[in-house]
Amino acid sequence: MKEFSLKGTERTAGGKKAAKILRTTGAIPCNLYGCNMKDADGKAAAKSFSVKFEDVRKLIYTPEIFLVNLDIDGQTCKAVMKELQFHPVKDNVLHIDFYQIAEEKPIVMAVPVVYTGHAIGVREGGAFRSLIRKLKVKATYDKIPERLTIDITELGIGKSIIVGDLSFEGLEIVTPKQALVCAVKATRNSKAAEEEAATEEA
Repeated sequence: MKEFSLKGTERTAGGKKAAKILRTTGAIPCNLYGCNMKDADGKAAAKSFSVKFEDVRKLIYTPEIFLVNLDIDGQTCKAVMKELQFHPVKDNVLHIDFYQIAEEKPIVMAVPVVYTGHAIGVREGGAFRSLIRKLKVKATYDKIPERLTIDITELGIGKSIIVGDLSFEGLEIVTPKQALVCAVKATRNSKAAEEEAATEEA
């Protein structure tokens, strides 16, 4: 994965009112979760902080995935962005959740899918359809690639690829096996060609 450096500021005031005031300054409320996030009683907890929108813009508006080198008031850790909350009308970012990672502990991430090859079915007049943009995989962060490549060269008209057909070295695919990844659908042109070929054979 590519790396992204981000600085944050710890916040002590909680609640919706404090978060709203924070947003008026151009900052975004955030939480950091993870295996090292504990409260005084040793229970799982989140660390609250904020980041400047301008600092995090390139992390948000991209299809790529990043390992985030997070610096909160001088305390550093490695993390990944887990969840974004947008305003339902204005579409601006309201909140970001990060997850602290450890070298030896597997994490689940949604990795972008790219296709290679020119499908046989498309050459025969069919139409290619991509139905999944990302696949969820599980592995230690150093094993997770920037993208997952799928070869569609042998995909004919009426044929499809489901998640269960795929495998990637060193990765466990978490997306349900029956989920449809891509397919080549018949079109009018392809049907006409099939009918013409059948007529000629007859």
